[in-house]
Amino acid sequence: MKTARLVILVMTLTIVTACSSGGGFVSVDQKFGLDKTASGFHLVREGDTLYSIAWRYGLDYRELANANSISSPHIIYPGQSIDIDYTSAEASRAPVTTVRNPSKPRVPVVVPAPAKPKNDHLSPKAVPNGPVSEWQWPSDGKIIGQFSTKKPVNKGIDLTGSMGESILAAAAGTVVYAGTGLRGYGNLVIIRHNEKFLSAYAHASRITVSEGQEVKAGGKIAEKGSTGTDKVKLHFEIRENGKPVNPLKYLPKRKGGG
Repeated sequence: MKTARLVILVMTLTIVTACSSGGGFVSVDQKFGLDKTASGFHLVREGDTLYSIAWRYGLDYRELANANSISSPHIIYPGQSIDIDYTSAEASRAPVTTVRNPSKPRVPVVVPAPAKPKNDHLSPKAVPNGPVSEWQWPSDGKIIGQFSTKKPVNKGIDLTGSMGESILAAAAGTVVYAGTGLRGYGNLVIIRHNEKFLSAYAHASRITVSEGQEVKAGGKIAEKGSTGTDKVKLHFEIRENGKPVNPLKYLPKRKGGG
């Protein structure tokens, strides 16, 4: 009896550990549920970028930067507290050059901005503020998960595929996150296309681009896998001003509707 209870305890701890890890499998509700902290602040960890923090909490990265007085190129530091429960007034103010709570010098976690011009948030010519001119499918594959704002919530679409199959950029832009720091997404790439639009590509087996890299529409950015999930697939999202939108409203119609 004692042996049986010990086995059950070990199995339970193993499952809890796996589910709590950054790349471990989590349920749809855990993945897309409200992730705001009780304190209203996010403590920056190694590998975080302003974009990944905004993505985690469903915020507009520009408002998040303004509310925390973080100017382009959006440098944040491990151990820094980022206010994620800011007011409208804080989000609408002009960004300044100081960084909140720098305390001690640390190796910065840099959120890349396009190489030129550096004041990209002030230059609509450098970073267009309108819709993306042309979207394309990030991969072939049957749609097995539709966008939904109702339970079970899905903030994007899911496409089938085989291990190692290429994942392509859905539009031209700059890679602003490439890592495993967002629970339930596994290996994740986030691309900024302009001031309004970001796209994300999750569960990759391998990422083939790095943060700060500019990519062309249709360029390879990763390979399909099953990190952070229970099957090989691509989870694809588009966000406008920080909010999830249905990718099928932007992607071209497929022949046969599949």
